[in-house]
Amino acid sequence: MATLYSAQSCRAYSSLPSSSSLSSSSMVGQLQRIAVSKRFLPAKISLQSQTGSHHNVVRMQDGAVATTVTPVENKIPLNKLKEGLTSVSSSEELKVAASFDDNENESSVSITVVGASGDLAKKKIFPALFALYYEDCLPKHFTVYGYARSKMTDAELRNMVSKTLTCRIDKRENCGEKMEEFLKRCFYHSGQYDSEKNFAELDKKLKEHEAGRVSNRLFYLSIPPNIFIDAVKCASLSASSGSGWTRVIVEKPFGRDSKSSAALTKSLKQYLEEDQIFRIDHYLGKELVENLSVLRFSNLIFEPLWSRQYIRNVQLIFSEDFGTEGRGGYFDNYGIIRDIMQNHLLQILALFAMETPVSLDAEDIRNEKVKVLRSMRPLQLEDVVIGQYKSHTKGGFTYPAYTDDKTVPKGSLTPTFAAAALFINNARWDGVPFLMKAGKALHTKRAEIRVQFRHVPGNLYNRNFGTDLDRATNELVIRVQPDEAIYLKINNKVPGLGMRLDRSNLNLHYAARYSKEIPDAYERLLLDAIEGERRLFIRSDELDAAWSLFTPLLKELEEKKIIPEYYPHGSRGPVGAHYLAARYNVRWGDVGLEQ
Repeated sequence: MATLYSAQSCRAYSSLPSSSSLSSSSMVGQLQRIAVSKRFLPAKISLQSQTGSHHNVVRMQDGAVATTVTPVENKIPLNKLKEGLTSVSSSEELKVAASFDDNENESSVSITVVGASGDLAKKKIFPALFALYYEDCLPKHFTVYGYARSKMTDAELRNMVSKTLTCRIDKRENCGEKMEEFLKRCFYHSGQYDSEKNFAELDKKLKEHEAGRVSNRLFYLSIPPNIFIDAVKCASLSASSGSGWTRVIVEKPFGRDSKSSAALTKSLKQYLEEDQIFRIDHYLGKELVENLSVLRFSNLIFEPLWSRQYIRNVQLIFSEDFGTEGRGGYFDNYGIIRDIMQNHLLQILALFAMETPVSLDAEDIRNEKVKVLRSMRPLQLEDVVIGQYKSHTKGGFTYPAYTDDKTVPKGSLTPTFAAAALFINNARWDGVPFLMKAGKALHTKRAEIRVQFRHVPGNLYNRNFGTDLDRATNELVIRVQPDEAIYLKINNKVPGLGMRLDRSNLNLHYAARYSKEIPDAYERLLLDAIEGERRLFIRSDELDAAWSLFTPLLKELEEKKIIPEYYPHGSRGPVGAHYLAARYNVRWGDVGLEQ
């Protein structure tokens, strides 16, 4: 992220200067404008071309021109473009160059949702695309294509999509018109995920809509992981862009362990370069997760405290108040550790604990996250408590057990709850426990980060708190969802003649502070993918480091067939989680009277 921007406003796209403003000494800049489409990157444009085994890039960032090495996306040889440019001399030829520059501003973006008939596409992807269109965040020339095996017409797709679109942002009067305009940009093509012929047919349709403009193409793989590679192969060979960029968004799970994840990455890289692969973790697009680095790095009061000297423990908590509800077949193959902890919570931990990056550039931030993950010791069985929810009757209603789900195998030992203690072996965090907790069918729905600070040395008011010093502990809470908020718990004197202390909250409640609704995470991540911003997407070495922490534990759990601790549906989870926290002299912050 090269600039700070508000979550609700759309980022401005950069415009290239016209060719007439370039002198003969800036031929490289002219080469860039003629050769490649606008990438919808603020103050950042790049040219990629294939010349044998070398990948040349001309990149302009904040007005500067530089050369570096990046993977292939453009198929026009760089040397031929240079030869053509050096031969430009007549005014007619310069006019042709200028017309190329104008055409560059008329580039198109084609977004293909592969697996368009699935729940994720209907509930998240299409609504997010409409919200971006509603806010004028999509480029002028864009097309949305649904691709799936289901037989469907364009009209049927539009009817399906229209049922999930809402004017939820600020209910402007022209929302209905916007919705109609958006649906007219939506089309459908039926095909098999492993058919190059079907993708070639899709390519033909995309070209019709692109109408000779420079084509940029984004494929969103909303499909099961076992058919990722087939779809990527066919899209790459039969439907990739010939003049602009081609990018692929891949949904989790990224494998089941280190070995399968590495195999998936290797297979993807047979057809794509690393910078074409956008591994999405939608939690990184959450507003409060986005605000984490702003809170820390732009407020002087927090950064000096962000270390073992002042922080006693950090808790990352994720809970859902419902069970698998018919999705047990998918969930049983992965479990809560793979589904939530190895990706969502670990990514938040890495953002929280990383050192100050050199800049807000995507690679600088991801470099620091990788350093954190590589500094952590792999999880051991004694560092973890697993659980599974059982049937529970409350108020005359019986809530089902996990194994009551008809899609779950009888006798399944797959954990629906896990708590873990992780440690980062570096100078900043040595000895500080990072406690994770994630579970289904718990008493509440929430996702939050809780930072508990150390006790005040020689606190003059200890006697006012009695023996429970934890009551006097300052705590910073970042509530990711629901009802987003940031609040700091402080000790305060209650007004009156006596000396009675109270624990109060300094509270930034987003709904009260900001009038506009917070955009969905998928809106931010889709816009980032269109712009080529990779900061919130997971790099392959980052993925390898994450799996290396959890793979030994997962292997041991499955080989030894560890029986999970059972907890009632709708409870606070297994008792063992409290013993795990107590081992490190920690009390979970979400179970007290004051939360």
